[in-house]
Amino acid sequence: MNDPINPDHYQRDGVECIDAIKAATSNLEGPEAYCTGNAIKYLWRWKEKGGKTDLKKAMWYINDMIAEIEDAEFQDEIKRKL
Repeated sequence: MNDPINPDHYQRDGVECIDAIKAATSNLEGPEAYCTGNAIKYLWRWKEKGGKTDLKKAMWYINDMIAEIEDAEFQDEIKRKL
């Protein structure tokens, strides 16, 4: 398929990347859904499109989510100590 809107690197064994992202983020909202979706997108296509750059982009989104979780945990710990 040579479709500029839906290129081959967004399909695997009959599964569309967008469908996988929708399923993976159905229980998420806001930044969590956005970051998770983007990480999946870059992991999905890295070999056929962006290579190491796409892997680094996926890591950026994953690291951002980890930082948010760690910050929330830190804030909870502070509240418990007050």
